[in-house]
Amino acid sequence: MSPLTGLFLVSAGLLVWTLFEYVMHRYLFHWETKVPVLRAFVFLMHGNHHDAPNDPLRSLMPLSASLPIAAIVWGILAVLFGMPGTWLFLGFMIGYVIYDVVHYAAHQWPMQSKLAQAIKRHHMRHHYIDEGGNFSISAIFWDRVFGSKIHSLKR
Repeated sequence: MSPLTGLFLVSAGLLVWTLFEYVMHRYLFHWETKVPVLRAFVFLMHGNHHDAPNDPLRSLMPLSASLPIAAIVWGILAVLFGMPGTWLFLGFMIGYVIYDVVHYAAHQWPMQSKLAQAIKRHHMRHHYIDEGGNFSISAIFWDRVFGSKIHSLKR
């Protein structure tokens, strides 16, 4: 594979990650179900983070959830695209690491730059204004695209 093709596939995987992050956060992480085992899984993945948003041990996705999800995604990409699917997966995982660092930073670090402050403000509105909006963390433009951006500072 040429370096340019590899770079394109990794970049495409990164873009796929940002959309995956939005969809997972909006629809799976905030899924309300009456099935006890599913409710427990949703709580493990994300609900515990909303219970204590600034707990540094709850700002990262637990390995018990992230590893199986990563394996499923890699498997799907490999089946659909063969070897190029692994390059897409590399971009996807780079996006995941960026997401985890940005999300952790939004809760734990004083974010100084204008972009960092915008990301932190965007995410804190999700926690403290309306859990039904601002689902993106590493690519906040998706909330504008899908109409889930929080505009008001009132609950």
